[in-house]
Amino acid sequence: MDDLLNRLTTLLGPAGLLTAPSDIAPFCTDWRGLMHGAARAILRPASTDQVAQCVALCAEHGAKMVPQGGNTSMVAGATPSADGSAFILTLSRLNQVRAIDTTDLTMTIEAGVTLQAAQIAADDAGALLPLSISAEGSAQIGGVLATNAGGNNTLRYGNARDLVLGLEVVLADGRIWHGLRSLRKDNTGYCLRQLFVGSEGTLGIITAAVLKLSPRPRDRQAAFCAVPSVDAALALFARFRAEDASALQAFEYIAAPTLDLVVKHIPGITPPTSRAPHYVLIDLATTNKHGNLRAMLEDTLATALNDGLITDAALADSAAHRAAFWKLRENCAEGQKQEGASVKNDVSVPVSTIPTLLAQAETALQHLIPGCRMVAFGHIGDGNIHLNVQQPANITAGEFLSQAHDIMDCVNAIVQSLHGSFSAEHGIGKLKPYLMTNWRGGPELDMMHAIKSALDPACTLNPGTLLPPRP
Repeated sequence: MDDLLNRLTTLLGPAGLLTAPSDIAPFCTDWRGLMHGAARAILRPASTDQVAQCVALCAEHGAKMVPQGGNTSMVAGATPSADGSAFILTLSRLNQVRAIDTTDLTMTIEAGVTLQAAQIAADDAGALLPLSISAEGSAQIGGVLATNAGGNNTLRYGNARDLVLGLEVVLADGRIWHGLRSLRKDNTGYCLRQLFVGSEGTLGIITAAVLKLSPRPRDRQAAFCAVPSVDAALALFARFRAEDASALQAFEYIAAPTLDLVVKHIPGITPPTSRAPHYVLIDLATTNKHGNLRAMLEDTLATALNDGLITDAALADSAAHRAAFWKLRENCAEGQKQEGASVKNDVSVPVSTIPTLLAQAETALQHLIPGCRMVAFGHIGDGNIHLNVQQPANITAGEFLSQAHDIMDCVNAIVQSLHGSFSAEHGIGKLKPYLMTNWRGGPELDMMHAIKSALDPACTLNPGTLLPPRP
């Protein structure tokens, strides 16, 4: 390892290699504070060529690497193991927007650019990068793609993989795959880029991407509504979809206990409606300069109020007002974090079964851990609910978290009975590979292992992530 460190130092220079324990420590704990690892050093390459040379050197010496972007994973996907055997390779210095083509509506961008910075660059060019997640100020493009982030606008634009036209990837042996193509149609063999999107850094290291942009909306409208039941929320969603499905940008759900934690812990938050057991945030957008979203929003909500689907509603009258609505939704995870220990279940089910999921989970969880709080929110329009469980007041955080697997198994049994998924958008990381055998066992998991063996035969990339050990 001394030889490897010397060669890495020569390659990267003093700014590109961190070895002091105080410099390494911030990279070794996940965002939720659940996993604490260790690393030999932090590698900070400043170009794709430097990434490739780092990977080639580590491969030559049999050293393991953990790629890391903004370190915002909910499942510890970028956290090294505690044995300190791996290097962390951070992409933060690959931070250039290489090109924006407003005719093709594409953006070529490096992996270390934050999602928020990418959104701003697209907006400055008169276009829209529609991907939006709560951690967009910290999450980097490479990590967003490596985890196939979903987010708030999946309903209209799809997940991260739906926006990817091309990739530049450093393979496990240090070779570079130059796949930065901007073609909308390219039917030449296997769609290799989709192997790396969602692979969580286990097959290769994404260093740049070509992303699809969209026309910038001319009109946006939003409403925050109090609803009496989850069934009413779904009925309201169906009405807006029937009225103009193309205008629906997001349709978000927040349970009352979740909003209570946001109001309690996030300064400057005030609920915009009267209290209700459930809330939805509706976001509409159109590029049609003759569209009248405000009238459609008002008319649909007025009818819904008369029919008992909502009990109250606040309509945004400015961009700042709309942002205030989104602040409620985007701070749901932070409110829970401030309240204490929680177990997160990032699940998806068919949209029609969401009421059944929430009702059955509430009953089962109270039976398992009396006094726990089910803190639910999520993307009701695409069936993705963050069905989180908060620590009860009568037990310690440690006692509660010791039952994390039991809690996840309790929720997942219901999700599986509804033909859903235990990982809708957060990925598998290092927290949930044990679930893969039950959910994806047989030929499906065998194929995943075969792909891993083909692209990373020495298992040097992000070990312990996504896949369980082979039998």
